[in-house]
Parts: sequence; C-alpha cells; structure tokens
Amino acid sequence: MESMQFSDLGLSTPILRAIADAGYDNPTPIQQKAIPHVLSGRDLLGCAQTGTGKTAAFALPIIDNLSRGTPPRERGARRKVRVLVLSPTRELASQIGESFDTYGRHTGLTCSVIFGGVNQNRQVDTLARGVDVLVATPGRLLDLLNQKLLTLADVGVFVLDEADRMLDMGFVHDVKRIAAQVPKQRQTLLFSATMPDSIRALANSLLDQPVEVAVTPVSSTAETVDQVIYFVEKAEKRQLLGWLLEDTRIDRALVFTRTKHGANRVVEFLEKRGIHAAAIHGNKSQNARERALDGFKQGKLRALVATDIAARGIDIDQLGFVINFDLPNIPEAYVHRIGRTGRAGAGGRAMSFCEQEERPYLADIERLIRKPIAAVTKHPYPSPLGIPPATDLNPKRHQPGRSAPAQKKPQPQGDRSSSHSHHAQRAHGHGSSAGPHPRGRGRHDKGAVRPAE
Repeated sequence: MESMQFSDLGLSTPILRAIADAGYDNPTPIQQKAIPHVLSGRDLLGCAQTGTGKTAAFALPIIDNLSRGTPPRERGARRKVRVLVLSPTRELASQIGESFDTYGRHTGLTCSVIFGGVNQNRQVDTLARGVDVLVATPGRLLDLLNQKLLTLADVGVFVLDEADRMLDMGFVHDVKRIAAQVPKQRQTLLFSATMPDSIRALANSLLDQPVEVAVTPVSSTAETVDQVIYFVEKAEKRQLLGWLLEDTRIDRALVFTRTKHGANRVVEFLEKRGIHAAAIHGNKSQNARERALDGFKQGKLRALVATDIAARGIDIDQLGFVINFDLPNIPEAYVHRIGRTGRAGAGGRAMSFCEQEERPYLADIERLIRKPIAAVTKHPYPSPLGIPPATDLNPKRHQPGRSAPAQKKPQPQGDRSSSHSHHAQRAHGHGSSAGPHPRGRGRHDKGAVRPAE
C-alpha cells in the first residue's frame, strides 16, 4: 500500500498531470481509501484529521467525475453549480477553493468560494457568470439563497467538510436548511475529525448507505511531534512565551489561546518585545486574517496567535512549533492543534503551558492520548505549586472528558539549582543543545521529573 501511485486509483490523465504539477507522488492513506469510492459515486463518511490530505481525497475524484461528464455548452451558456462544498470557516473554505483550482487546472472547470465578513457584490458577480464548484460557509450561502441570488437545484455532489466543527459552531440547523435545497438524488460526502453520536445522527439524515473510511484516530498524536508541558502561573504565561521566543531556533510558532481577547493581548505583548506577531480570530476582517496568514507563511511574522475556530483549516508546510498558551478545555482540540506540526514525517515540537486551573484539562488530554506529557522544569517561571502526579490513564477508571481526580500533595519539582545558566535552561527546556527539536522519543526530557506510572 505504501508504494501505491495516484495512477493506480483510476484518475484521468488531466488530473494526474495536475497532481504531478503540484509535486505530489504518492496518495495518503485517506486518499487511497476514499478516492475509489468517490469515483464510483458512493456516499462516503470519512473520519480524518486536518493534515491527512482529506481535501484532495474528495476534490480529486469530484473533479475527475465532473470533467468526464461535462456536457458540451453552447457559447455564452451559464454554468450551473454542480458541486457544493460546505466549510465551517473562511480559512478552510479558501484552502478548499485553492485545491479545486490546483487539481482542476487542466479540465476547464471553474470554482468559486463565498463566505461572510466581506462585501457580497463580487461574489454575486462571480456566481452570475456561472461556476461548476461552489465552496461556501453556511451563513453567507443562506444569505444568498434567501436573496434568490443562487440556486442549488443542479447540485449533484454535496460535501460537508469538518462536520464536527460545523456542529461545534452551531451550524447544524443551517446545514439542514441548505441540504433541503439540494436535490435528493445526489452523492453526499461527510468528513469529520471525530465521530460522536451527533455526527452519526447527521450522517444518517443526509447520507444514503455510505461507505465508511477512517485514518488516524483522533486520540493519536503524530510520533514525530515531541510534546512537553511547562507548569506556570497564569500571570507569568506571557513572560514565559517571550522567553521561549528569544530562542532564534524557533523561527515560526503557531500560538493557541482560548479567547479572541487573549489572542490580542498576547500579540500586543510580543510586539512590545520586538517579536513580530499577528492574531487571527473571528473579530478580524477577512483581509486582516489573510494578511496575517500570508505574513506568517512568508516568515515575516515569528508568531501567529489563533483561537481554535479561526485556526481550523490552517495548513502550513514545515511548521516546526506549536505553542498552547492556553490548554483547550476539549481534549480533542489539543490533538488538532499539535497536528499542525510534525506533518509528512517532518519533526515538530508542541509546547504547552499549564496553570493551576488548567490541570484538569491536562489530565483529560493525557487520558485521551494515553500517555503523560513530559514536564520541563528548567525555565525561569516555574509554578510554586509543583508538578502534579501523572494522570491515571486507565480508561476503565475514568471516562473521557471527565475532570481529573483531586490531586494529592504536589510532587517535588526537581533541581532548579543556580548552576544552570539562562541559556543552559533554555537548551534543557528544548531537550537538546543541538536544536529545539530533540532526536529522542523518550517519555521524559532532561528537565522532566514526571513520575512513572
């Protein structure tokens, strides 16, 4: 299976040319599993995380089927929307649109992306000229449907991407209203990083005898990502972040906060320290978000500070560092966050800050990923409360999502002797003086004293 080529999947020559142009050689596991079923016209329920190549898993076969079945058009005839892809966020919608443009470049098919937060006039003009593939966020799509500026009567393929995030953001009723305007005779594809009962129920209402494919369970974290935790007081988190980013080996870091206001405060702090940073969240205009993302990709920004919802769909090649300034209160979000580094076999490092009130979140995360996260003790802002006992990882004793049991007497935090210089501490925190990403995959780094099970 590892040596499978895209040509083995039954894709047409124009699609294979586009794949080669993009520099891809071998399909990922989700692509290997999904593409043949989508080509055959089956409904599909896919469980795959961000970074597994799921966009191409549906875009490639959809473009292929669409191009093979494209009817001859009279000169000037308006194209009708034949494929609808729903996305929970503007960033993800833009990236899906780029993928359709990339893979459909030799087919003559057109794709348009619509989302809120910007003036609708340009989007309306594009739709008036006609498009084959429409990628949309639910709110703007419903706006245009209600204004009678768009019809979905000719849609033959309906895709819901990141369906779990769609439900988290409260779009379930919007999705159902949109689905009601799409013909019942259609192919439906639903992708989700998790499969709770709510997603199963949605899938049952929309899909017809779907084939199910799944890769990388949500509890899995990439083996190439080194994960460490810094216990710190809430008031000193920003100082700790600034200290870490003084290390020039951290060329770019994606920093996660729990709130939009928190993201803004972190950016203000970093800018005052001369570290170029920008925030990306729901209160930012689309243009501001795109400028921030472009600046980060181009290396003009050292830090991109994001909330979970805004960051969903961000896909950055060779991102070496993710910093959880705030631990998420939903353990699956931790897996999604750190999944943005360590991709395609590349190394990566996930550094998380944990203050006293977040310790139950850490316990939930460790139970989900079924291993303790190594603690770094050699840093200038250690929490005086010490390192808590390792989480009981036995799933029979604790149900996922429950808070950690009451903690007993704090464990000693280990040697913080003055013999360690400021730079020695930093190298210690990164596990190796050779660079920010250690070679080893040991359970504890040199600065960790997390007790064994």
